[in-house]
Amino acid sequence: MTRRWYVLQGLMWASLLFILLMQMNTATATAAKTAKLDLTGYMDESGAISVLYEGDSADPYFAMQALLLARDNGFNIEAEAERFINWLLPLQKPDGTFDRFCRSDGAPWVACKTADADDSLLAMWMMLLDTLPQRLQSDLNWSKSYARSKVSLEHLYQPSRGIYVVSPVYLHGLFMDNLEVWAHKKQLTTPEGKRQADRLQKAIKNTFWDPVNKRFLVSTQLEQRSEKPAFYPDHLAQIFPLLVNFPVSPPTAKNHYRAWMKAHRDQWLEQSQTDYPWGLLAVLAVRQGDRDSARCWIRESEHLRHTHRWAVTDEVSYQIVLAARLKPATKDFSCYVR
Repeated sequence: MTRRWYVLQGLMWASLLFILLMQMNTATATAAKTAKLDLTGYMDESGAISVLYEGDSADPYFAMQALLLARDNGFNIEAEAERFINWLLPLQKPDGTFDRFCRSDGAPWVACKTADADDSLLAMWMMLLDTLPQRLQSDLNWSKSYARSKVSLEHLYQPSRGIYVVSPVYLHGLFMDNLEVWAHKKQLTTPEGKRQADRLQKAIKNTFWDPVNKRFLVSTQLEQRSEKPAFYPDHLAQIFPLLVNFPVSPPTAKNHYRAWMKAHRDQWLEQSQTDYPWGLLAVLAVRQGDRDSARCWIRESEHLRHTHRWAVTDEVSYQIVLAARLKPATKDFSCYVR
């Protein structure tokens, strides 16, 4: 056999391997886009999504956070989003804001508390509506709700600082809330939407960045500056920008992530012992290629699944991490720095 024959054979096998890899990548991408979200025990027949498994409290913020998190990480949420929107839309108040809801003994959901923050909730509602653009365009009730929400959100804009305040009653701004508003504006495709996103990005840095201590303030409330930093909201706020792809500097998002994990991973994993386990950070770990941290989170937290310390956001985070084909860290793996 000639040398040419061997070259041709090599080229043929290389071509076949390339085609196979392309097919595998395509299949993986397709699977990611069609991954099924399972909200059994959280979403009821009406379309409401409870905070806890078979719980009696429904907070639209956590429901929308969970749905958008699933969508952003490759899950198909169309059916669940449509059902939830159709449940919540008639409950939107005339001023565009939302309440939190309770029920007992299987009775219908009723408003029982005001929302923690109107600014982030309105932004996330519009983001959720935007995930179903054809329905938003064709359904008059949906489009009216979107327009009402937009007006309501802009009423919370504080021109003196360029940020958004919590509500008409609470006139202070929160760092993480403004990041969620920015995330909504960042996805707008109009020139005005882009201008608003750029303006808010600058205002967030000018308002919340503390150049002396080189960290983000969590609020414009002066009294919070003297409080002892806690995992939530202080330490969590430092990594929250990465969850919404807000630009951080210096030096890079990757370095920012690594520095935060080095300083606070122990505290994060320990949350599963006394609080909610903050599955959002496990999703971020997967996105950052930090599989060890995500595996440690599974090991330390999955025993809480469907308990009173496992929110719907943790459930969605868990499904995302498992979809990345991760398993719990082994017992002998050292998950803690100290």
